[in-house]
Amino acid sequence: MLPTPRVMRLPRRVEPELLDLLPKSDPRAIQSRRDLRRINWAMATRSIVIRGIDASIGGRRPCRIVELGAGDGSLLLWLARQRSSKWRGVEATVVDRQDVVSASTRRSFATLGWDLRIFARDVFDWIDETSAAPYDLVFANLFLHHFADDVLGRLLSGIAARSNAFVACEPRRAAPALFGSRLVGLLGCNAVSRNDAVVSVHAGFRDAELAAAWPEKKSWRTDEYAAGLFSHCFVATRNLD
Repeated sequence: MLPTPRVMRLPRRVEPELLDLLPKSDPRAIQSRRDLRRINWAMATRSIVIRGIDASIGGRRPCRIVELGAGDGSLLLWLARQRSSKWRGVEATVVDRQDVVSASTRRSFATLGWDLRIFARDVFDWIDETSAAPYDLVFANLFLHHFADDVLGRLLSGIAARSNAFVACEPRRAAPALFGSRLVGLLGCNAVSRNDAVVSVHAGFRDAELAAAWPEKKSWRTDEYAAGLFSHCFVATRNLD
């Protein structure tokens, strides 16, 4: 009998990413933010996120939505375009340390009838200053992996206290994703993005790591799963019944 091959299990390692250290006006940062759109395309982020969102809200119309670590707001705008005919008058909040949402993106939200709000500060400032009324939906894309385990627990507790549904799409910490991260240069990504792609996978998630860190388990339903070769998805829904 042939021996069972060993599964590659990468230990989680969180390191600073170059994009987070650059001023928003730095040409390398501007290009890297564009690169993220290519990387999201390669990871099929849009379809993963919207499936998770649909599963988390269960057919309800969200009135207040937040995207954490939203960057230029392009993913949130895509969601608005997909759902604006059914979800009218949504209050949509972008949370990011830097305000890099363009004037054209702001106009697009207004055209769709969505009220865009921008919180250009640290995510923990958003947690500390958010009102007690929970948001209908909070989601994040390629954001949670920036936080070491002890800080991540604090962040998830803050999200759980301020939302009725939460969806996260993150890098999958596994060999195929690590291999793919080393090939993002083929997408035309610059040196910043090439470095950060590898760092992101090492800081990513697998198995049920996020569910284990999620608080208040009795009042929430959670689902965590691999999404394709490169992504990892976490969905949490508050029991409202």
